[in-house]
Formats: sequence, C-alpha cells, structure tokens
Amino acid sequence: MANTMARSFLQAVSSSEEIAPPLRVVQMEGLAVLKIIKHCNEFSPALVTGQLLGLDVGSVLEVTNCFPFPIREEDEEIEADGANYQLEMMRCLREVNVDNNTIGWYQSTLLGSFQTVELIETFMNYQENIRRCVCIIYDPSRSSQGALALKALKLTDSFMDLHRKNNFTGEKLREKKLSWVDIFEEIPIKISNSALISAFMTELEPESPVAQCDYDRLKLSTAPYMERNLEFLIDCMEDLSSEQNKFQYYYRSLSRQQAQQQAWLQKRRVENMARKAAGEEPLPEEDPSNSIFKPIPEPSHLDSYLITNQTSNYCNQINGVAGQNFSRLYLMKALHEN
Repeated sequence: MANTMARSFLQAVSSSEEIAPPLRVVQMEGLAVLKIIKHCNEFSPALVTGQLLGLDVGSVLEVTNCFPFPIREEDEEIEADGANYQLEMMRCLREVNVDNNTIGWYQSTLLGSFQTVELIETFMNYQENIRRCVCIIYDPSRSSQGALALKALKLTDSFMDLHRKNNFTGEKLREKKLSWVDIFEEIPIKISNSALISAFMTELEPESPVAQCDYDRLKLSTAPYMERNLEFLIDCMEDLSSEQNKFQYYYRSLSRQQAQQQAWLQKRRVENMARKAAGEEPLPEEDPSNSIFKPIPEPSHLDSYLITNQTSNYCNQINGVAGQNFSRLYLMKALHEN
C-alpha cells in the first residue's frame, strides 16, 4: 500500500513537472522597470539590450532584477567579453543573494519596429536552455507621448514548432492554420512593489493633485511622432510589395514549368506510341536529369508575415495617437467655448 502511494506520488510530481501551466502574466518589480527605462532612455535613439532575472512560479513569470548588456560590436573578442561579463554579473548577484535565474531579456525599440528575424532567432536560442522566457520591449519614443510603452512578448508554440523545421511554405502554413497574427503572443504585465516601497512612494507624492506629466499629456503637437510612423509605414508597404513580387515571380515560374512539363510529356507519349508500333521498348515518361522536372523552391513566408505584423503595429500606433489627439482637440474646444 505504501509503495503504491509513493509510486502514485512520484508519478503526480513527474507529470506536474512535464506539463507546465500556460504563462498568464509577467509580474515585474518596480525597481526592474525603472532600470529598464533608465537604460533605454540614456542611449536613445540607439538600441540597447539587457538580461532579465527572476523566478518562474506556476503561471506567473516574476521579474525581480535586470542588468544591461554592453553595447555589442561585430568582433568575436568583444562578443566573448560580453559573454564573460554576463557570467560575472550573475556570479556577483548570486554572492549577494539576489535572484540570478535568467528568464529572458529586454530591449529598446524605435517606434515599435521590433518584429524582426533577429528577435525570433534570439527567442529560439533562449528557448533551447530555458523552458519559458519572455522579451520585454520598451519604446522611449512612444513613452514620450504620455503612455508607458512596455510590453512582454513570447513566441507561440505552434510557430516555434514550425520554425524548428524551417519550413514556411504555403502548404505547411495552411496545414498548421498559422497566420501572421500567430507569431507573437503578448503577455499582460503587472507591476508590483513591496508594502515598504509603496508606503515610501506615498510619502513622496506632492501635495498638488496635478503634476507636470499631467500637463504634458495635453500637448497638441504630435506631428513629428505621426510623421515618423507614417514614414515607417510607407517603408513597410514597399517591403511588402517586394515580397509579393517574389511570390508572383515564383508562381509565374511554376506555371511556366508545368506547361513545359506537359509539352514534354505529350511529346514523349507520341514518341512512345511510335516505338510501340515499331516493336521497341517505350521510354520513361519522366527524366530526372531534365531541368524542367527539378522543383522550384518556394520562397519563405516568414519575412512577409513579419512585415505584415509590423504594418499592423504601425497602424495601431497611428490610430491610438490620432484618437488621443481628437480627444485633446475636443477638450480644448470646450475650454475655449467656456
């Protein structure tokens, strides 16, 4: 009886370890958020990255600390120094009893232009060693408009399975029912502080109910931000048009090859009928050495999916800023009338 209970307990433990609950929320310490914002703002508009440290507890990924990466250059020695720097930083944090478990990384972006092949490759490299990881994206330019542009992203499981096979053909995408919206999954962020820090922040609050940041939200001049978004959106549309031209060329080549194959087969069948009439052996109806029977490789859909994702992101940003501008204009109109 005892052996049966022990065996069932071990089976339950092993099954709970194998089947992890899905990630529901990323809980970030306020200090870690401030470190990310400070690092990204100091080097803006240059793009920077850093390591996220914390704990993986059930369906919650807790980000308790972070540290910046040195600015990378295309040099093997400098890359090796960067890896040594990360290991040394984690060793020092471990010595002072700070969480040093890697749970992902953070990076800055310019106007939300983060959906790239490099981001996916970094995700796949992290995923080889970490069961669950996230990437925190911070946009200093978007935050300057009065909203904290901070989001947590992860790759969907279906996309990662397809990426490991490196097969982004139209047939596979239809088989997996994978569209451009199924690449990234945004995880809700919850910022938490200890009770002591919350009490201290309450004491630091000014007596005035209105702060300077509240006035900054009423600025009507957002033309530079809108212009940059529209410029990036035009670039995305040009890139998407180039991708569409690639697929049009592929389908034209495929159609031309199929026509050549049909003409060749028709000619070979007529020749075989003549050989049968003469009592000779017929020739095979397929010739692998012939160039018209070599399959034409289909272009990958990954780039077009990423460009479509990026286009949607720019449209959402323009829509959000335009809506805020209309609200401000109506507010100013009401104030002038009064």
